[in-house]
Amino acid sequence: MSNIAGRVREAFRGDQRVDADALIARLDAVRRFLTAVDGLLPDSDLVPAHTLVERAGTRLALSRDHTVVALAGATGSGKSSLFNALAQLELSPVGVRRPTTGVTHACVWGPLEGANHLLDWIGVLPRHRFVRESALDADDETALHGLILLDLPDFDSVQRSHRLEVDRLLGLVDQVVWVVDPQKYADRVIHDSYLREFHRHRDVTLVVLNQADRLPPTEVPRVLDDLRRLLDTDGLTGVPLLATTAIDPAGMVGLRSALERTVAERQAALRRLAGDVDTVVAGLDELVGSARPAGGPDDAAIHGLNRALAGAAGVPAVTEAVERAYRHRAGAATGWPVVRGWRRLRPDPLRRLHLPGPSGDQADPAESLVAATSVPDPTAAQRSALGLAIRAVADRAATDLPAAWPGAVTSAARSRLGDLPDALDRTIAGTDLGLDRRPLWWRIVGGVQWLVTLAAVVGLGWLVLGYALRALGLPALDNPMVGQVPLPTLLLLGGLLAGLLVAALTRPVVRWAARRARARAEQRLTARVAQVGDEYVLTPVRIVLGSYAQARDALRDAARR
Repeated sequence: MSNIAGRVREAFRGDQRVDADALIARLDAVRRFLTAVDGLLPDSDLVPAHTLVERAGTRLALSRDHTVVALAGATGSGKSSLFNALAQLELSPVGVRRPTTGVTHACVWGPLEGANHLLDWIGVLPRHRFVRESALDADDETALHGLILLDLPDFDSVQRSHRLEVDRLLGLVDQVVWVVDPQKYADRVIHDSYLREFHRHRDVTLVVLNQADRLPPTEVPRVLDDLRRLLDTDGLTGVPLLATTAIDPAGMVGLRSALERTVAERQAALRRLAGDVDTVVAGLDELVGSARPAGGPDDAAIHGLNRALAGAAGVPAVTEAVERAYRHRAGAATGWPVVRGWRRLRPDPLRRLHLPGPSGDQADPAESLVAATSVPDPTAAQRSALGLAIRAVADRAATDLPAAWPGAVTSAARSRLGDLPDALDRTIAGTDLGLDRRPLWWRIVGGVQWLVTLAAVVGLGWLVLGYALRALGLPALDNPMVGQVPLPTLLLLGGLLAGLLVAALTRPVVRWAARRARARAEQRLTARVAQVGDEYVLTPVRIVLGSYAQARDALRDAARR
């Protein structure tokens, strides 16, 4: 058997060292990724990453002087026999009844005290922990000091609890020695469910063909070659493959040498975690992809959003009211004084909307508790247009992003949709519509109107006084003449005609100025509404895109070895 073991023994692969600081940096990058995507991606997709961060942090905080190696295999593969042969003690029960190993046994080379915390974390019960210390062969076992060897339950056990325990422990140990036997080495269960899943952990994987003594010496190389072919198919190219037998010490030389090298390097834990990071990063890469971070929605989508927000906010109704209010106020300031009082009896159009009325008056405080304005509620068509505009913003912003992200972008764009009506109403109510100041030309025209009205009143009074004196038989007033027309008559008729003429000439100017006031108000309202859209729709979208960029950068850092 010693010749067989010598022919098939392969050098254990451990040339690639893992820098602890670099590994910690990669784990920190995974943490940054999880922070960036928190609340944006489905939790089910992030479970492996969270598990990795938790397990890695705990494993690195525990003993780095110990290496945890698990013997894993199917029923009848001889795991327990190998476990006892390596320990040179009868620690794990061996028998013909299957499954024999129902619980995990641990053998510690060196003091047990230093390994207890690690074994507590792994979950090996104290009564199943053993120490490989002997005064007779202490020097012979020095090379394995720091090794914690586990004998796992059979992964193909009929007991479901055994399989669950194996799966749990395989995620915690530093290195796995897969034990197969000549009869079931090609079993699909071990290859499809286990070995193939360890293709990113080649540096901490070892495969042994146990019970090689049951084969004729000439058959051992053929079986090993076939097993190597299967391992290559599983993605485990280069993984050490040994032939062992527990009944002959010479048949354990290769496995023991591999374990001694593993213990001496103190690299298994770091390699295992590095492989875990590779596995997690490969899974997360589908969530991030290779797309560059998007800068946000394009100008067309933003313009459509602003237009829809303006419609929902009632900007057209307000600007129309601004135009009518301008005409109303201009008429009251420049119209014929005789009819100004009648104009003041008509309510200001802006006042009807609870917007600043004449002289900047606001609605009553009691009314303001109900609503900031009385702008008409958006119609169903306007609400639909706003919803479509928000969807268009999300779709444009999420262009070329991986499949997991458009939903997060859309949710962000709609996240404050319920707050938009109040925000738009407050914005409309708080926007300076440009009607607070009275233009100078209003004052000039108003002054002219007062002058001509005063002239008409003086002329009227003069004529009335003249008629009254004549009626009383008193001497009549001497009315100056302007041409053939008495001055009082000229003042009366001229004042009336001048007032009407000034009003007629002013009316088109008022209409033109009202349209300009409407355009200015529309520009201001649109700008303010755009600010609301930026705060309530675009900013949440940009935050998600920023999180995507952070996640992408963090995953790129985590992928660096």
